[in-house]
Amino acid sequence: MTSIQNGPFIVTGASGQLGRQVVDLLVQAGAGPVIAISRTPEKLADLAGEGVEARRGDFNDPASLEAAFAGGKRLLIISTDDLEPGKRLAAHSNAIAAASAAGIGHIVYTSLTNPVSDSPIGFAPDHAETEKLIVASGADHTILRNNLYADLLLMAGAQSIALGQHFAAAADGKTGYVTRADCARAAAAALMTGRGKQTLDITGPAAVSQAEIAEILSGIAGKQISYVALPSEDLVQAMIANGLPEFMARVFVSFDEAIAQGYLDVASADLNALTGQPGQSVRDFLLANRAALLRSQG
Repeated sequence: MTSIQNGPFIVTGASGQLGRQVVDLLVQAGAGPVIAISRTPEKLADLAGEGVEARRGDFNDPASLEAAFAGGKRLLIISTDDLEPGKRLAAHSNAIAAASAAGIGHIVYTSLTNPVSDSPIGFAPDHAETEKLIVASGADHTILRNNLYADLLLMAGAQSIALGQHFAAAADGKTGYVTRADCARAAAAALMTGRGKQTLDITGPAAVSQAEIAEILSGIAGKQISYVALPSEDLVQAMIANGLPEFMARVFVSFDEAIAQGYLDVASADLNALTGQPGQSVRDFLLANRAALLRSQG
């Protein structure tokens, strides 16, 4: 791996699952100084013993970002998870403006695979516009287009095993699922070693279909789990019937629609090139989490 650049390294969203893993990887690598940003910095109190400085910063509160980013050289912007139209992009715009004001030299951003305007995923344009803002800032950058988390398959997979059927509205489409841990490795590596201006696809080693996932689940469960391809609206209504708000049901199904239409059928070697290690396959990830998948089986 390329030699570690000089910090301070700033990680936003540091109290979230991805951000915390990135901070831990930086500490393990001996990179520093490390500044961990969170809306709730008290959740990061345990990091003080690791030499990490916790600061409050909120993308929706631009005034908080001047102090949060002060003195930083390399910044990881972890995309917010706000689904309200326009709010995510406004938050990212605030962060990029603050990074420019603070003189940040390199921005790393967690984007989305194929963030194009015609993607069924409603917030894909927010990622596209954020990427444009980063490029326009003139800063060196590494844009990480993360595919769907393989971690999302754990809850869905457990439900499929319990039901004996794996339901999705993804037709025969494939997805380059990547684990959250691999996304953290990519972000940490880009933050420590990234140079110039790059856009990378962060994916697992191969794209897989829902039928292949059902086959893996069958092996884990020791029984046949069949893949049932549903029309999108049928799956939305089934989710609503199971208590999910309609807005959230449509968000979840939009990922399946993107899979069905090929937007997430991307498997790249960029993760290996960036970190020196390929991503974990869906099969290996699910096998490693066999106990969680079988939790409802008593």
